Amino acid sequence: MKEFRFAVKNTIPIFFTYLFIGIAFGILMSDAGYSILLTTASSLFIFAGSMQLLMVPMMTSGASLTSLAFMAFFINARHIFYGIGFIEKFRRMGWRYPYMILTLTDETYSVLCSVKYEANLDEDRAAFMIAMLDHLYWVFGSFIGACAGQFLQFDMSGIDFSATAFFLIVVVNQWQQYRSKLPFLTAAVCALGFYLLLGKEYFLIPTMITCLIALILLRRPIEIKEGIPNE
Repeated sequence: MKEFRFAVKNTIPIFFTYLFIGIAFGILMSDAGYSILLTTASSLFIFAGSMQLLMVPMMTSGASLTSLAFMAFFINARHIFYGIGFIEKFRRMGWRYPYMILTLTDETYSVLCSVKYEANLDEDRAAFMIAMLDHLYWVFGSFIGACAGQFLQFDMSGIDFSATAFFLIVVVNQWQQYRSKLPFLTAAVCALGFYLLLGKEYFLIPTMITCLIALILLRRPIEIKEGIPNE
């Protein structure tokens, strides 16, 4: 159908991104001792990208469900703001509404915000196809990675660094993209301070909460530096 072809055309770049990061996640899960089925199911039902990469070392280190829940909330809290602008659009999509909420990742949000729908195209169906394909790309990459980890015999030493590398790339990109360095410096000071104060097992949640409060208080100076007008 034309909506499916349109969705494929607009998600090809995401396919390659999700494929390779998904493969890294699948290999990480396999190396940690989790099955192909569990790895695939986690990508199917959790679908949290960076949180899934972070989830693996946290689970293997014995992190509590409370810690995982807090980390998942803080890492993906930005999706709350993404969703606000799509509430009415998703609501009119009927039975697709819950699925559109589940699959609203950074990349899908970016495509849905910028896509130019062709004439005589069912926009709701096309948007659904875009979200579904992005989801399937991630699931497929995770499945391939899990299979590779289970059946291919090779040294996977260092593969767990892919999660660290992923976050480092995000940090470097944010540092270069934005003029204000306050968010980075706030996170760095809070993380280092709580790490030294509480140790590696307990510093994450206090760090995230303190960063959130600090960035709310520093919102206006950051907006001024970025040239965002005061509303």
